[in-house]
Amino acid sequence: MNTPNYWLVGSNWAEADQAEAFFLRGYWETGYEENEPLAQKKRRNQVKVGDRIGLKSMDGHGASTITIKAIGIVKDIADQKIYIDWKITNLNRKIPSHGAFATIHGPYTFSEAWIHEAFCL
Repeated sequence: MNTPNYWLVGSNWAEADQAEAFFLRGYWETGYEENEPLAQKKRRNQVKVGDRIGLKSMDGHGASTITIKAIGIVKDIADQKIYIDWKITNLNRKIPSHGAFATIHGPYTFSEAWIHEAFCL
């Protein structure tokens, strides 16, 4: 079995939080209909089934922390959507941001202390 990668993904599009819709529909997507930044597209395309997803939000302009809102496992990928088995939702776990303010960040490994803090159950 392959060791999963860990990803931090955002849920705010045009200042509207999509978290509840992601939980209800069982997937995550970047929110870009066109002109998706190449770096974001490359990261999204590296996500694999079995990887771990942490849904995050920024804690305000200039904040040094982010909030982890949910944790899930990737179960399928299709049509630019990442389908997720959400294991825990409605979290409010503040962690150091380590610069993870864009739509998707990773891949990370569980051995990184701050990722362990984000994903621990």
